[in-house]
Parts: sequence; structure tokens; C-alpha cells
Amino acid sequence: MKVHNLAFIDTETTGTDPDKHEIIELAVIIAKQIEREGKGPKLEIVAEKEWKIKMTRPDLAEEEALRVNGYNEVDWMFAVDLRAAMEEFAKVTQSATFVSHNLTFDYAFVQRAFEYTGVESQMHYGKLDTISIAFARLYDVPQAQSFSLRALCELFKVDNKRAHTALADTRALVEVYKKLMNAS
Repeated sequence: MKVHNLAFIDTETTGTDPDKHEIIELAVIIAKQIEREGKGPKLEIVAEKEWKIKMTRPDLAEEEALRVNGYNEVDWMFAVDLRAAMEEFAKVTQSATFVSHNLTFDYAFVQRAFEYTGVESQMHYGKLDTISIAFARLYDVPQAQSFSLRALCELFKVDNKRAHTALADTRALVEVYKKLMNAS
């Protein structure tokens, strides 16, 4: 996994069930890992991309999820269809390791989107969950009472003013990962 790029990924969805709800916003930041002796890797950002995705089943969307994600028709006016987003996403993430905060959530939605569209994922099989990393690294840190992205941003003084938008959360995720892994 050291030789693979890292694909920091966040999804915003219409609910919590990947079999019923859908991705309405997807973001990825690709980072190259540059080895440093005696330290964590240096991360070099090589790509950043986000997609607003057209809802196909608005009748199944949860109002609370749409509110939290800031969904509105104006911002999604030029949204792309899921297949187009996943085709581009597959190219950008080729051979990269999936990194997410709450991996089980984001990975389930991304995997379901690949299955639904018939687009083949070309990502590396390895996956990293920053909640698990934070729990392991910060277990004995008294200030770490929660491992949510918001709590970790506060702990590490990472700015995330536009929380619950895919690209802002992905940018915050990269910064939190750097702090956790000493990967400046």
C-alpha cells in the first residue's frame, strides 16, 4: 500500500441505506505518498474532483439527510448522472487505496454505485478508515472523547466551515489524516 496513491473519499447521500438511498455528492482527493526516513509519508496532492449527482429516486430521500447535506435544486441544476460520475471517478481512483472517515458508510455507497452503473472499480483492494486510525492513535488522549470528523477537526484545529459538503469534508479528512499519521 505504500506505493499506491491514496484516494480520500467522501459521499453525501439521500439517507443511510445504500440499497435504498443514493449518492448526491461525491468527492475525491488523490494524494501521492512520498517516503521520508523516520517519519510518516509526505502527501502530495495530485488531483481533486467533486461531482454533484442527479437524484433518480427523490421519493425515497430522507428530508433530514437532504437538510444536513444542504441539498437544493439550484445547486444541483447542472448535476451529472451517476454513471458519468462513476466512470470519471473510476479513472481518477485507479490503483489508489480508498481512505474515508467511517469507511463502512462511504464504501458501501460507492460499491453500490459501481454495481448499479456497471462501471468497474479499478481501486487497490486496501482500504483505510480514519475513525479506526484515530481510535488506535488517540485512545489514551483525554481530549479525544469522540472520533467524529467534527471532533477530530476541533482537536487538531482543522478548519471545516462547510461540513457535510463532500469536497469540504474530504479536504478536512486529508488534514486530519496528516495529523494522525505525521504525514505533512
